[in-house]
Amino acid sequence: MTMPSSMPPALASERVGPAFSVDGMLAARNKTRQAIADVAARIRPGMVEEDAVQLARQTLIDAGLALSWHPTRVRFGTNTMKAMRQPSEPGVILGEHDIFFLDIAPRLEAWEGDGGQSFTVGDNGYHARCARDAEALFHDVRGLWQREGLTGQALYAYADRQARALGWELNFDLPGHRVSDFPHAAIHTGSLADLASRPSEMRWILEIHLRDPAGRFGAFFEDMLLGDEHYA
Repeated sequence: MTMPSSMPPALASERVGPAFSVDGMLAARNKTRQAIADVAARIRPGMVEEDAVQLARQTLIDAGLALSWHPTRVRFGTNTMKAMRQPSEPGVILGEHDIFFLDIAPRLEAWEGDGGQSFTVGDNGYHARCARDAEALFHDVRGLWQREGLTGQALYAYADRQARALGWELNFDLPGHRVSDFPHAAIHTGSLADLASRPSEMRWILEIHLRDPAGRFGAFFEDMLLGDEHYA
């Protein structure tokens, strides 16, 4: 889709393709969240990470979703520290007291989904707190977006300060991105953290990846920027 060169940058960054549909985007988002829950419920200590990735892929296929615009990721243990573009260390086994997360980007017909969430097994208080904090910080930032209409840049500056206050490091290699009718990369490739305007609902993915300063583990949560009515 070619847009006039005079289009303001804020509008250009939020344009959509010809198949964009609110109902379609919400359906893709809801199926993505359900798939995350379905996969997580089947992951157990002793599983090898590569087998969990295959489980996630098959779960998406069985749900009628296409494996889409970035690899299906399941990260165990120390691999949860890695930036998404870094490959996992092979052969990592989920321990009895461990942390893992999913990051999936399926497509439902013409519409992109994208979601991520962290989970813990066993009894490790640091893991559990990191997983809780990643999701809570996502909603903290999302609430600030709703109430105050801050720019993407300001939202991530706030997320960075809050992460540090909580004792974690925010990974800026996961700076949020567009989501749209497929493929969003043909429309806009810039990050949410670089956006100098208020992001609109149902156009952006907010990503929060917290990392242990000691380098032992991390936790991740991402979802589409939406109002409170979309969260039970």
